[in-house]
Amino acid sequence: MSAVNDPVADYLSRIRNGQQANHKYVDIPASKLKRAITQILLEKGFIKNYLNVEDGKQGRLRVYLKYDEETGEPAIRTLQRVSTPGRREYRNAQNLPRVKNGLGIAILSTSRGVMSDKEARRFNVGGEVLATVF
Repeated sequence: MSAVNDPVADYLSRIRNGQQANHKYVDIPASKLKRAITQILLEKGFIKNYLNVEDGKQGRLRVYLKYDEETGEPAIRTLQRVSTPGRREYRNAQNLPRVKNGLGIAILSTSRGVMSDKEARRFNVGGEVLATVF
């Protein structure tokens, strides 16, 4: 088993793959950053719920995926990694990205913690753009 070089990209890929396969939930190795991203996805209505599952090691996040009740389409249409380990992308408060003209969210790591682009604008802080969700 090899080490993951980009845990956030692995996290996003697991959610994306789980939705493509119409899984009810996906299990992801836990970390503080992944828990913060998952909390934002829950608050913005992109996932149903999540649980912290203890496994005697670092723990796992069980993320319950959300689908449209009528069509069965996933709630998350696109989930994209923006800043990578080889090319970090930072934005100041005045240049924060707008995803689909405000319909989607950008997830940022700021000096005040992990937050959405709308919260970062409200607090007037910039930071590293981790991912965009629509």
